[in-house]
Amino acid sequence: MQPLSLADELTVTADGPGISLACDQAGMPTGESNLVWRAARKFAEETGVQVGVRIHLKKRIPVAAGLGGGSSDAAGTLLALNTLAGEPLDGAGLHRLACQLGADVPFFLNSSPAVGRGIGTELTLVSLPPYWYVLINPGVRISTRWVYENLDLASLRPPNPVTPEDWDTDNPGGWVINDLETVTLKRYPQLQEILQTLPPLGALAQGMSGSGPTIFGLFSTAEAAQEAARKLSRTFAGWLAVVRGLTGAIPERGWENQVWMI
Repeated sequence: MQPLSLADELTVTADGPGISLACDQAGMPTGESNLVWRAARKFAEETGVQVGVRIHLKKRIPVAAGLGGGSSDAAGTLLALNTLAGEPLDGAGLHRLACQLGADVPFFLNSSPAVGRGIGTELTLVSLPPYWYVLINPGVRISTRWVYENLDLASLRPPNPVTPEDWDTDNPGGWVINDLETVTLKRYPQLQEILQTLPPLGALAQGMSGSGPTIFGLFSTAEAAQEAARKLSRTFAGWLAVVRGLTGAIPERGWENQVWMI
């Protein structure tokens, strides 16, 4: 799992009583069906803190894109509330609470690449170079639940026995694999067509993010990624961005500005 410089922006202000959520994107739910709202409520239940906050969510990550937008927003909410409340939860407590919100949420409590085992909540941090990614989203809506329901577990390739310590970071194409592609690409062949455009543009690896529909190409430099994105933009009319993969290095400042929308 790789954190990216692409991020939504959360502003959390103490202002009671209760939880108030607003979003700059029209049509976004702002009640208990929103994962941010549920994260705030879970925090109050877990800690006994009477949460009174006003939360404003500025969206930059496309909705239902397979990029972890909702999960990262929930993790950010937990971190912000824990800070406002004087840090009643330690790292283990935050992780336990995040697991109750979703399998991807604990990952976003940190800014480092990680291997997720089990359902994804058993995390081991790994070291990766600062790869650059071209993100391509054609805007089709894909249900993660539908993808998993149609995944044929019996037909999947055996797990890769190579450990992260053995990965060749100069040749990520050997270990960038997403079994969910067997479902999503079959239903949406236009995503396969996008994947096939990336190797000729110099991508070191390419694949689908999560259950889709976002396709990514992995590049070693910002210049290579930006040039590929410029060429793609001549024929592709959907959402297109160039972002940096975060490495977890401290300090890693200014990452939130390393995003280019083409």
